[in-house]
Amino acid sequence: MILVTGGAGFIGANFVLDWLAQSDETVINLDKLTYAGNMENLASIADDPRHIFVQGDIGDSALMTQLLQTHQPRAVINFAAESHVDRSILGPEDFIQTNVVGTFHLLESVRAYWTAMDESAKSAFRFLHVSTDEVYGSLGPDDAPFTETTPYAPNSPYSASKAASDHLVRAYHHTYGLPVLTTNCSNNYGPLQFPEKLIPLVMMNAVAGKALPIYGDGLNVRDWLYVGDHCSAIRTVLAHGKLGEVYNVGGWNEKANIDVVKTICTMLDDLHAGSPVTPHADLITYVKDRAGHDRRYAIDATKLQRELGWMPSETFETGIRKTVAWYLANQTWVANIASGEYRHWVEKQYGSKA
Repeated sequence: MILVTGGAGFIGANFVLDWLAQSDETVINLDKLTYAGNMENLASIADDPRHIFVQGDIGDSALMTQLLQTHQPRAVINFAAESHVDRSILGPEDFIQTNVVGTFHLLESVRAYWTAMDESAKSAFRFLHVSTDEVYGSLGPDDAPFTETTPYAPNSPYSASKAASDHLVRAYHHTYGLPVLTTNCSNNYGPLQFPEKLIPLVMMNAVAGKALPIYGDGLNVRDWLYVGDHCSAIRTVLAHGKLGEVYNVGGWNEKANIDVVKTICTMLDDLHAGSPVTPHADLITYVKDRAGHDRRYAIDATKLQRELGWMPSETFETGIRKTVAWYLANQTWVANIASGEYRHWVEKQYGSKA
């Protein structure tokens, strides 16, 4: 049995679905169900006895203690985090509470649980912490990609809060011996992503014939990782990673934001003939750049390939085609997501352009 935190969000839900598609091992899934946690993401396993969902907060020590003692998981995989840079700029306190304070309380609960184990269970237990490449800061156009030894230089409240959580995880290994693993991934995309991030926002707006807001000149570069590949990397690290080590997970797909958007527009021209506006690229609208916008991220995932034999299965072209097809086939999901809290946030962030 494993315990997954943040398992109703984008990456966490994909991981839970992927895990149960490949294993009979039960998943305890804890999620606070804030704006990005969505039970619709888990609808296909609603009646699966291998999936036990619990609504709760990683910072609730009493709840965490009860879950750990009741279910006795052999591993904890921590996806729980506030994860959107723009939201962290508008309201950083939630990011400190969840990503720093919440991770601290989770580590304390897990440490107490692990300390009480017998030696055999202790040696088998793992705590895997899922983090981001944004902790490394920003790269120039000719700089080498981030490696696991790149110094941390976070530039947003989000990335600073994730950097702090990474340091706490490292400290609990070196101080207490807690058997931890950390993964730092590049930009994920794929099914079930909340539409405040670039790719699902562009998909949703393009289908509706609305403006596609692009920050600045659109030349900010990211390495794009298909979420299914990320899930396979996490499984690999959980099974074979060396305790205390960090593994960068990348897609080997550096793309400028504007090129990503134009690729989606071209695919929609072919796949969504009933759109109110074609070519979809006519909807591209440049908006004021966000504060502290990092210019380039790039991940060197050589260590993961060399030591554990992992490589992504998807190219950007195959992954983005799967993603576009999924959003077009799941318009009810999109419509349900695009109401209430999310719509208010988009109006605040982008104004009438979105």
